[in-house]
Amino acid sequence: MVVVIALLRIIGGLCLFLYGMKVMSDGVQQAAGDRLQRALGFMTRNRFIAILTGFVVTALVQSSSATTVMLVSFVNAGLLTLTQSIGVIMGANIGTTTTAWIVSLIGFNFDIASLALPAVGIGFIVRILKWKHQAWGEAFLGFGFIFLGLQFLNESLPPVSPESLEFIRRVSGLGLASILLSLGIGTAVTLLIHSSAASITLVIALSFRQVVNYEMAAAMILGANIGTTIDAILAAIGARTAAKQTALVHVLFNVAGSFIVLLFFEPILGLVDYLTPGSPEGAGVAAHLAMFHSVFNIFCTIIFLPFVKQFAALVSFIIKGDAAQENESSDHYHFVFRSASIQDTPELGVLRAEKEIRDLAGIASSMYARISAVLKTLRETENKEEAVTLLNEEMKNKEAYADEMRESLTSFLIECTREQLNPRSERRVSQLLRIIVDLEDMTDDCYSVGLLLERSVRKNQIFKGKEMEALFPYVDLVEDFLSLVRNYLGRRLTPEQIGYARELEEKIDKSRDRLRKLGRKRIESGVDVKTELLFIDLVRRIEKLGDYCFDIAATMAR
Repeated sequence: MVVVIALLRIIGGLCLFLYGMKVMSDGVQQAAGDRLQRALGFMTRNRFIAILTGFVVTALVQSSSATTVMLVSFVNAGLLTLTQSIGVIMGANIGTTTTAWIVSLIGFNFDIASLALPAVGIGFIVRILKWKHQAWGEAFLGFGFIFLGLQFLNESLPPVSPESLEFIRRVSGLGLASILLSLGIGTAVTLLIHSSAASITLVIALSFRQVVNYEMAAAMILGANIGTTIDAILAAIGARTAAKQTALVHVLFNVAGSFIVLLFFEPILGLVDYLTPGSPEGAGVAAHLAMFHSVFNIFCTIIFLPFVKQFAALVSFIIKGDAAQENESSDHYHFVFRSASIQDTPELGVLRAEKEIRDLAGIASSMYARISAVLKTLRETENKEEAVTLLNEEMKNKEAYADEMRESLTSFLIECTREQLNPRSERRVSQLLRIIVDLEDMTDDCYSVGLLLERSVRKNQIFKGKEMEALFPYVDLVEDFLSLVRNYLGRRLTPEQIGYARELEEKIDKSRDRLRKLGRKRIESGVDVKTELLFIDLVRRIEKLGDYCFDIAATMAR
């Protein structure tokens, strides 16, 4: 019975630590919002910045799983390439070592409750206040729970008996077998609890209480680095090929790195002992294990860093792209957003949706560009009926695809609002919902313009040369406006850009009025009324596209 109670206390302490990690990670991500996730977009220029970014993001959220799940999602969305993601994975592995340092330097050196209870108190007060920094209160709460979990772990571990020491001595005397056994235990525990930080904390606590010796604890840390890849694997299930390749990078990097370190296990332990003051026995073992975790990940990064491109090529060779699978969404839209990690936050979903909305803007832009091309060549085209028929088949398919995008993305963003978003993300979701409506309405009007052109051809109501020449600059103005919106979608427009958008809107309105007058004058002069009314309707619908562009620009400026 005593053993069961002690085991339950250990599990409870570990779960409290794990819950604290989740609460703190969620709090930091919500407080930083899209800024933290967008940081992953600025590290793609070279591998060194990628490593630094992965380190900083992971150190902030205290979870390499959270970083790698974000990374897999971004690669799946097309925001990052496979090669760009490799440096972030290396940096994330280094960043996760900060947890071990916190535990070793603070967790076992003085009364943990002196930090835990004030952190919980401050976090709770900040959390219940209705102000913009509420999320930091949640981060403080998580910080306090982490230390409470450490305290329970430290108090719940039973004292070591002479019999236990004798058993540890026998197991540790098996040589390589004891190291491999410890590695397997570390891997299994991390696979079960989905957190290398929690399993490494448990290992440090066990070694601090002399339940396991220094060498076995170091091998368990190697196993924890293998087990932590489970979240990336789960996040890649059902994702695109590039996302699966990114998850495989994480697996290969951690597994290969662990076995390379095993080859040089004793020399690396010697290096750790040289770098870390004190003995790796008793109270000093925590610092030695934290140093081992850091040396291990830095060592692996140094080894693999020069071979990033070759690593990417190897992964691409192992998991080859399936053209049929990658193109299966050409007829119907499927918005897949999965995360199997407890570190997931709705802000990540909002950022993922933004990329899809940029794709929707690309569809609207391509539809209008196609219409513009047909308009400018229609008079010289020999088989006009075939040209407009092909045009409208394409317009119909893209418009139906855009309808599916609008429905899926709107439902997804509304679902995000039911989660705990920070105020900035809430405003962003409202803006994105308006932008989705305007973009999909643009595709509707592009299809309508295509139908007008088809009607003009079938009824032999072809516009005159002078009308077309007057129409082309007007069409180009709207195309410029669409390019502006598409290029800056997802960013807040500057006053200068808003001024340019307003200037384009005024030019479009003036051109519309001039073209309408041209059409009315031709009606008064006795030309075919139906053709000129069709021309005026075409001008009106194109002008509506400019209105949608201006509405989107105004939304982006808020």
